[in-house]
Amino acid sequence: MTLVEGGEALALWLQRLMLRSPLSQQDQDIVRSFPGVIRKVDGTRDIVRLGERTSHVSLVVDGVVARFGQTADGNRQFTAFFIRGDMADLHAAVMPVVSSPLQSTCPTVLFQIDRQVIRTAAAQSPSLAKAFWCDCVTESQIGAEWLVSIGRGSALSRIAHLLCEFACRYGVMSGERDRFPLLLTQAHIGDAVGLTAVHVNRTIRALRESGSVIAEAGQVTIRDWDLLRRQGGFDPGYLHLNDTDPRAGLHVELELQ
Repeated sequence: MTLVEGGEALALWLQRLMLRSPLSQQDQDIVRSFPGVIRKVDGTRDIVRLGERTSHVSLVVDGVVARFGQTADGNRQFTAFFIRGDMADLHAAVMPVVSSPLQSTCPTVLFQIDRQVIRTAAAQSPSLAKAFWCDCVTESQIGAEWLVSIGRGSALSRIAHLLCEFACRYGVMSGERDRFPLLLTQAHIGDAVGLTAVHVNRTIRALRESGSVIAEAGQVTIRDWDLLRRQGGFDPGYLHLNDTDPRAGLHVELELQ
C-alpha cells in the first residue's frame, strides 16, 4: 500500500462527506491533501484500546473496522462497522482519549491522519467543520438504529437489516447495487446483532431459503431487495446518503433489482 492508495481513500471519504454536505473546490482540495501514514493491521486485532490517548484518526483504505464495547468478563459487543472510505474515529480529533475501542475484522489497511490536521481544517473552514459534524452525527444515528433493531427485532430482521445497510453503504459508492463483500465471520455478525454464531448460521440459511439473498465466499448477492427490506424493517433514511430527501431519494438511487 502506498500514499497513492491513501489518496484514493481520501477521495472516497470526500465523496461520502459531499453526499451530506456541499463543499467548495477549495475545501475539497484541502481534504484531498491531508497527509497521513499507511498502517496495515492483521485480522481480529485491536487498533486503538480503551483509555488510550490517540494522536490520529483512522480512515479505512481496505477491509473492515469494528467499534466495540466490552463487559467486565471480556465479552465484546460490536456497535459499528466501518468500510472502505469511512473515517472510523473522526470524533478523536476533539476527544482523543479512547472510550470506544476499534478492532479489525479481517486484514485491514488504514490511512492515519494526525488529529491536529483535522482540527486545523475545521477551524479554517466552517463548511468542512459542518461536514465533519454531519459525519459524526450520522454515525450516532446509525448506532441508534442498531439499538432499535437489536432491542426489538427478531433474529431474522436483525441480520436482514444489517445486510440492507451494507448494501446501501457499499452500493452508493461502488455503483454495484446488488452485490457487496461481507468481510465478517458469523461470530462477528453475532457480536453485532446479539446472537450466537450458530444462530447466525441458521438465520442466514433462512434468508437464503426465502429467496432474498445469497451469501457465500465472502460475498452477498441481493436477489430480492423489496423482500429483504421488508424482512429487516429497513428504511435507509438514517444513513443520510442523499442530500435532498434521503428517505425518498435513496429508495430510487439504491433500487436493487
